[in-house]
Amino acid sequence: LKDQFDNLDKHTQWGIDFLEKYAKFVKERIEIEQNYAKQLRNLVKKYCPKRSPKDEEPRFTSCIAFFNILNELNDYAGQREVVAEEMGHRVYGELMRYSHDLKTERKMHLQEGRKAQQYLDMCWKQMDNSKKKFERECREAEKAQQSYERLDNDTNATKADVEKAKQQLNLRTHMADENKNEYAAQLQNFNGEQHKHYYIVIPQIYKQLQEMDERRTIKLSECYKGFADSERKVIPIISKCLEGMILAAKSVDEHRDSQLVIDCFKSGFEPPGDFPFEDYSQNIYRTISDGTISTPKQEGMRIDTKTTVGKAKGKLWLFGKKPKPQSPPLTPTSLYTSSTPNGSQYPIFSIEPVHYCMSDIKTGKPRIPSFRSLKRGYFCLQGPALEDFSHLPPEQRRKKLQQRIDELNRELQKETDQKDALIKMKDVYEKNPQMGDPSSLQPKLTETMSNMDRLRMEIHKNEAWLSEVEGKVAARSDRRHSSDINHLVTQGRESPEGSYTDDANQEVRGPPQQHAHPNEFDDEFEDDDPLPAIGHCKAIYPFDGHNEGTLAMKEGEVLYIIEEDKGDGWTRARRHNGEEGYVPTSYIDVTLEKNSKGA
Repeated sequence: LKDQFDNLDKHTQWGIDFLEKYAKFVKERIEIEQNYAKQLRNLVKKYCPKRSPKDEEPRFTSCIAFFNILNELNDYAGQREVVAEEMGHRVYGELMRYSHDLKTERKMHLQEGRKAQQYLDMCWKQMDNSKKKFERECREAEKAQQSYERLDNDTNATKADVEKAKQQLNLRTHMADENKNEYAAQLQNFNGEQHKHYYIVIPQIYKQLQEMDERRTIKLSECYKGFADSERKVIPIISKCLEGMILAAKSVDEHRDSQLVIDCFKSGFEPPGDFPFEDYSQNIYRTISDGTISTPKQEGMRIDTKTTVGKAKGKLWLFGKKPKPQSPPLTPTSLYTSSTPNGSQYPIFSIEPVHYCMSDIKTGKPRIPSFRSLKRGYFCLQGPALEDFSHLPPEQRRKKLQQRIDELNRELQKETDQKDALIKMKDVYEKNPQMGDPSSLQPKLTETMSNMDRLRMEIHKNEAWLSEVEGKVAARSDRRHSSDINHLVTQGRESPEGSYTDDANQEVRGPPQQHAHPNEFDDEFEDDDPLPAIGHCKAIYPFDGHNEGTLAMKEGEVLYIIEEDKGDGWTRARRHNGEEGYVPTSYIDVTLEKNSKGA
């Protein structure tokens, strides 16, 4: 390779280019890892919930598992950043530094080789010049000898010309001898330099280039290994992240989620009771005959259907109305029976559906002053929530009050601890006046005591509300329990008024004696008569009526209209059992009766 200097120059340059090419590859891989980690973090940030400290959203196990997966994915993105950082430090940075050093070293070795080649070329030129000069002097000496011989043989030549030619021959011969010696010296010097160049200088330079190229190859090998080690170091942590995702998936509990839904939406309201039987046949005068069930004709028994629905029912107490009894208490003498050919008797009762509504009225929801304020303030969600959460269902209200009481207790505990600390500090200041003035703590201590009193009052007020809610919930559960028992016990015939009998001689049970205390709820109900029906409507679509003040209805159900739409999209309606509420006007087909407003 002594004459392959240019080829080695090209090879070493290719080696450096390849090194830089691999460094560029590592740089692009680092950018990919960084972008991947950034996109993963943005994805986690996009889907990670922005929860406030007071957020009371139910923590379903499926949601918690998803949040844990997002956290594990965020850790996974962090490991990708670690890979990028490790590659940038151990591989790319090292490659760029080594490439710079390699270029400097290669440039130095090539300059040394070029200098050695230039010196050898200079020696060759000196030798060649001396050779050409020696050759020229030899030709001149030969010419001088030929001229001298010609004149010496010429008989016509003078002695002076012959002497002059002889002197010229001696001069040229002397100069040729000197150039010969100089050429011999230059030749010897060139041969020595050439031997040194090809056997000492150039091999040494080539050896240095070879070592440099080998170090470059070793460095590439180390970078290849570092490239793989950067990935392998994070594999255990990535495996833990994946295991965490699997554990999060296994933690999903469908039964617990269902229970959370039940607890979240549990209202505490009692299901509606059975619809009473309304006997409109009492307006018909029929003759009692064998095998026919009939009602004896009595004076004063005519009941107008509109009056029965519009006045006898009365509005639920939720809307500020108290139903008034229209008839005296049910007594055995008010029962009429009809016999059949086989001798069995069937009871006939007068209809008073309002008695069936009183049990629900007395244990219903808290009183609201007016339905308009209810609809505008709570149903439409246009006003602030009440302090006692009376706009919520009983069960949700109980939970809210319990949460507020717990928060107030925690705040009270903090104030109590602060008061104890201030008292201790005041005692220390009194014993050691140089540490501080005890009177400076009195304003803070007074403020703390005031806060404690305020918190105690708040706790007492909320506990009173909570006791009220829990008492109503317990009353509902007791009434529901007794109602279930009555349904289980009664297996005979049931009359429209709730009397049960299997035989005419058995004791007849009437509805609950709610008329015994007519003034029990006078302070919670208005005394004016219920609104008369001004028409009727038919439900085109079903309506759930979950909100306060609304009336649920089924598709095809017929209701009485007691108040027209005031332009807000809601119509006030009443069921046959007297239950009132607002329904969407667009959900019903309204038919108003003529002269209804003057009726």
